[in-house]
Amino acid sequence: MAVSAINNTQNLLTENLSLSKVSKENRTAFDHLLNSAINMYKEADGLQNAAEESEINFALGYASSTHELAAAQQKANIALQYTVKVTNKALEAYKELMNMQV
Repeated sequence: MAVSAINNTQNLLTENLSLSKVSKENRTAFDHLLNSAINMYKEADGLQNAAEESEINFALGYASSTHELAAAQQKANIALQYTVKVTNKALEAYKELMNMQV
């Protein structure tokens, strides 16, 4: 399940990148890419919140399945790692563009 959530985000990002090649205006491509990044952050935040809720429910005794707790934590962890890596790559690209001489 964790992989499918990440694949959905990766597909959105890939679709937006392919749109940037076809797009007539740079603003449209950037808008799609920015919206994709914002959605990725929102999805990662939602998974983090779901993992916290699962931990609280398990601690209070409302849930007895350690499997569901571990799955929620793993989903949140993978989403966070993916988000951090994409952010780092975007910052690297930005820094490289800023270092280019015109």
